[in-house]
Amino acid sequence: MIADAVPESFAFLSALADPTFWWSVARAVLYLVIGVIVSRMVRFGVQRSLTHLEAGQRMLLTRIAGYTVLTLFVISALRQFGFDFAVLLGAAGIVTVAVGFASQTSASNLISGLFLVLERAVRPGEIVTIGGRTGEVVSVDLLSTKLRTFDNLHVRIPNETMVTSEIVTLNRHPIRRFDLNVGVAYHSDLGLVQQTLLDVAARNPLCLDEPAPLLISMGFGDSSIDYMLAVWAKSEQWLTLRNTITREVKEAFDAAGIEIPFPQRTLQPALTPLAVQLVAPANGGASSPAGGDGSDAASTSAGPADGGTGAPPARSS
Repeated sequence: MIADAVPESFAFLSALADPTFWWSVARAVLYLVIGVIVSRMVRFGVQRSLTHLEAGQRMLLTRIAGYTVLTLFVISALRQFGFDFAVLLGAAGIVTVAVGFASQTSASNLISGLFLVLERAVRPGEIVTIGGRTGEVVSVDLLSTKLRTFDNLHVRIPNETMVTSEIVTLNRHPIRRFDLNVGVAYHSDLGLVQQTLLDVAARNPLCLDEPAPLLISMGFGDSSIDYMLAVWAKSEQWLTLRNTITREVKEAFDAAGIEIPFPQRTLQPALTPLAVQLVAPANGGASSPAGGDGSDAASTSAGPADGGTGAPPARSS
């Protein structure tokens, strides 16, 4: 065994002493260094040349181009040490099939991420609502989409869920409409109500003149006549408009003497009085409060037979 180890050590030392080995190492390192530099240059070039695409699309294409170039240089560096990539590719095919079955969810998220980027369903910086969560899109990556909610929580949503869910984008369009539902009392002057609502919309600086404010009668409610005031604002000012116009409508109604009713219920008693009857205890009046035999309690009743007058019934002799 020692005799076998000695030739192996001599073979290793002779390989280290061979100038060809060090030349191969130098070329491999040179390939890796050049690969890193070229990969960064390609990523920078793709980032600068594809300015007409969305930020998410540029990010995805930049990463694909950079990793592809770097992989080619790594393969070239390994070839300097005599790696046979024909056998390696055959083994890689078997491994790829096994990994594909084991990582179906990751593959689905990867393909879904490509669809999201190419379709431009969501974009970084947009405010979206997905599955009941509302937040700003931070990034659209290969496997997941990151959101930052308004209470500064980081939410990671798999791309497969993004593709199969309903996505509501709140600020993709430059303007947005706010619908204010308000009810007035039935005795109100409806002409004054309509004019007051339109005046409030006209005085609010956040309400756009085009599209013009719209007033719609919603019909008769349980306690009020209902209207909907629809006003338009810029998407970034929509929340401010929502907070201000509600206060302004309330102040304008108070100044004009217009009542905003609240739900009311009227209780009406029944026309027939409720019958009440006193029944004597079964033990012969032991619990009578007057200490008697309970015959007075048994003989006193009020019911439908005597009209509720309380008169004692006739006794038989």
